[in-house]
Amino acid sequence: MAGNRGGDAGEGEWLKVAELRAMVEAQDPHAKEVDNLTLRRFLRARDHNVEKASAMLVKALRWRREAVPGGGSVPEEKVRRDLDDEKVYMGGADRTGRPILLAFPAKHFSAKRDMAQFKSYCVYLLDSICARIPRGQEKFVCIVDLKGWGYSNCDIRAYIAAIEIMQSYYPERLGKALMIHVPYMFMKAWKMIYPFIDNVTRDKFVFVDDKSLQEVLHQEIDESQIPDTLGGKLAPVSLKNNAPSLAA
Repeated sequence: MAGNRGGDAGEGEWLKVAELRAMVEAQDPHAKEVDNLTLRRFLRARDHNVEKASAMLVKALRWRREAVPGGGSVPEEKVRRDLDDEKVYMGGADRTGRPILLAFPAKHFSAKRDMAQFKSYCVYLLDSICARIPRGQEKFVCIVDLKGWGYSNCDIRAYIAAIEIMQSYYPERLGKALMIHVPYMFMKAWKMIYPFIDNVTRDKFVFVDDKSLQEVLHQEIDESQIPDTLGGKLAPVSLKNNAPSLAA
């Protein structure tokens, strides 16, 4: 059944979704608001183990209430400083229709970072990209452009926090992360981050060397959807004035 990950659900998987719903709703009445596709993502993230998926989802529901009190989405003014740095842009879509998030870690400086605000910023970003996922698709793609990244940008705690939020509370949303223009020194940081990434998420990070970059981009993305910063034809959109609608 784990082979169903990312594909169409079979009858047996939907039966497990129903079992998961009953188990979670018995623990948290707010689970009634969770749709079946979200339940299925949590189920797949725990290899169809209903008890483990239930524990994961109950924790996520509790976290969401604390992360975004009152429901809805993170207010733009709460993450204004991070938005103004323009560390992340919205791109187009890949060949399978997955929306693209374009990240520039060289615009993030660890000395400026406030952890509570940064976590809110991660929620804001994930809500924004998930709101763009079209019907029939459940995942997004991230292009992480590390050009210009140096020691002043290195922020292991923030990177781990972002990955933990994504894999714990937005399971089965990341389709692929293309790591490009990767400086040698970043690999030292990656070795510290790697143990905190679960096995399923690890497989989604793809390091692309400069010589293969254009070939890989064109394999994954039509030229009309490749960011103009990477030789394509699409101008990425800043998130500065682009508030998300809720999509978990």
